[in-house]
Amino acid sequence: MTSRRDLGDRVAGGAVAAGGALLAAYLIWYVGGWGGETLRAYVTDGIYPPLALLFTVLAVRAVRTGADARTRAAWSFIALAFACQLVAHTSWFVEDAILHSTTYPSFADYWFLAFVPFMFVALLLLAGVRRTRRDKIKLALDALIVGASTFMVLWYLVLGPILVTDGAGLSEIVYSAALPVGDLLLVLALATVLLRRATAAGTPVRLLAAGVVTYVIADVYYGYIQLHEGFVGGTWPDLFWLLGCYLFTLAAYRQCRRAGDGDAAARHRRAVSTWLPYGAIALAYGLLGTLAREQGMYPFGGMIIGAVLLTGLVVARQMYALRENRDLAVTDPLTGLANRTLVGERLIQLSAQPLRAGRHAAVLIVDLDHFKRVNDTYGHDAGDAVLSGAAAALRSVIRAGDTAGRLGGDEFAVILQNLPDADTAARIAERLVEALRTPVIFGDRLLAVEASIGVAVRDERTVDGEELMRHADTAMYSAKRAGRGRYAVYQPELDSRARDAELRHAIDNGELVVFFQPAVELGGGRIEAVEALVRWNHPERGLLMPGDFIALAEETGAVVPLGERVLRDACREVVRWQSTVPGSEHVRLSVNLSPNQVLQPELVDTVSNILDETGFPAHRLILELTEGVMLEPDAAVVARLEKLRAMGISIAVDDFGTGYSALTYLRRLPVDILKIDRSFVTGIADDPEARTVAEAVVRLGMAFRMNVVAEGIETADQARGLAAMGCGFGQGFHFYRPMDGEAAAEALRTAYDFYGTGD
Repeated sequence: MTSRRDLGDRVAGGAVAAGGALLAAYLIWYVGGWGGETLRAYVTDGIYPPLALLFTVLAVRAVRTGADARTRAAWSFIALAFACQLVAHTSWFVEDAILHSTTYPSFADYWFLAFVPFMFVALLLLAGVRRTRRDKIKLALDALIVGASTFMVLWYLVLGPILVTDGAGLSEIVYSAALPVGDLLLVLALATVLLRRATAAGTPVRLLAAGVVTYVIADVYYGYIQLHEGFVGGTWPDLFWLLGCYLFTLAAYRQCRRAGDGDAAARHRRAVSTWLPYGAIALAYGLLGTLAREQGMYPFGGMIIGAVLLTGLVVARQMYALRENRDLAVTDPLTGLANRTLVGERLIQLSAQPLRAGRHAAVLIVDLDHFKRVNDTYGHDAGDAVLSGAAAALRSVIRAGDTAGRLGGDEFAVILQNLPDADTAARIAERLVEALRTPVIFGDRLLAVEASIGVAVRDERTVDGEELMRHADTAMYSAKRAGRGRYAVYQPELDSRARDAELRHAIDNGELVVFFQPAVELGGGRIEAVEALVRWNHPERGLLMPGDFIALAEETGAVVPLGERVLRDACREVVRWQSTVPGSEHVRLSVNLSPNQVLQPELVDTVSNILDETGFPAHRLILELTEGVMLEPDAAVVARLEKLRAMGISIAVDDFGTGYSALTYLRRLPVDILKIDRSFVTGIADDPEARTVAEAVVRLGMAFRMNVVAEGIETADQARGLAAMGCGFGQGFHFYRPMDGEAAAEALRTAYDFYGTGD
């Protein structure tokens, strides 16, 4: 069903199109020179009232659909100004075309003059950006420069001649002077709007400004000609007035559409506010030059030329200073690259550009890997050297028309434009990765760093520059999770918010499944425990390994409900084995505990509730902590682990040897089991050095009176070597691969039949 607003928009659009057709037909008729002077005046006068009625009605409609109070107030005054135009054009048609009796100033002239104060107030009310007191003073001075230059022109063309006109009545002189003074006020208001880059200064205001300018041009001629020859309708000033009427119509129509669509305001280019005062000065000096030519070169010619040259030099010096200040304001002082401000401006420009076939744009986020380590180890001077070296690497790869900037710290941004295809962005990112691997010379040291780069290509789905930055940032973090020193191109599935929602949905809907990998006694081969390992049975991508989603879960906090789900399902499954696998009541269950879970104040209550719910005995549960993450556990964390241990739960350190401060870690935490990372197991069968290191780690665990479990055992030689070192238990593909609950129960049944159960 068509809404009332849609119907109104279509009617308004049809009326605007009809008005444009009417104006076009008149222009063709006027240029063709058809009809006599009387007919020309009659036809011209008859076109004004319908156009004035149209833009007045549209202005009233714009007021009713205004987005905010200030905009509605401004358009209320515009509607009043347009209403004055409607009365003026209607009365002029009656006086000139029907009654053939006009005086100067006529009844219509006073309504034309009444248009000025309403439009002046409306232009000043148009919303502008917030400014400081200094900016307001600068704005006032620039507007006065434009006003003073306009006054010189108006004085020369209208005001001066009015004062020396013989035979003119007082009312004629007053009105003839009031009209250019009113136009001067409108010029001042327009200059204020343009110079302050009003937030309302989108297409409607630009059209409105163009309409006012055409009116001012025609008014100046009208005021001048009335005192000398008398104005005749159907001449060239009417072309300007009619064009102004249609521009008013378009302005009101676009304002209605703008309010209804909720479009963002168009941004004025900085060039308008920068050059407008100087353009006004050039116009004033052009007028002085004309006067000097008419009066002769002496006595004022040389002085005027000198004044023009001096002013030109002052302007040139000021523009150079402005350019220098601009460069300082948008340049990072350390690297010489663009700073965040300029990068933001280039992103705004990129957003405003339409998408073109065969032309692509992309944003790259570059983050230096392990930069903090350089700062902490060698000092901030070394860090500055690395940042400068990274900037040089960026310059060596990107093209002249592209933008490289430093966002802050060790993060950079690159904006690529006019790429022949989307794959070019990935190739440039690959070259940047290689360029940034070049070591930086700092004194007698070579500082090696790498960078992770995220690439986001602009397309129909992603047009906004800020959104491109967010996508590139997402891709950059994906590159870091994948191992650093590489690049990643943004894909929708990388979006952490969307993936987090998908993961949480999977947790709630049972898409996460628990696999089990047995750990055996190295001396006898009997299964002593099973480790619960989570998999995501994705409906589209199949069975996903933890590496595909655990990092995301840690980042977004979804690992907390995920960990609880795994613990509950694993306990429930192992309890179920008791009814089908004799002896399985002795098997121990090992479940990983994420750092985020450890930090939860309610951890102890959560574990206790799950054990009560599933009936799994606490003394058979092992909770594994990752040694590489929990470097400095605080008192609250230690207290929670102590409470868990008091319940009978064993605490294990997983991946031991991959983090830092391991001995301090072992002393502070209530740990019962040490799980040696697979990196210590690889190579012990044929590498004496690897075997020595592995044995040292095993004996370290024994020295702390812990049970030692070796992970990643893949060969019989590795198993025998670890047993000879004194390692009690092992886990790996040599014994069992991770398997689902049914397969794990069958493996237990087979092992217990062969080895016995034990306790």
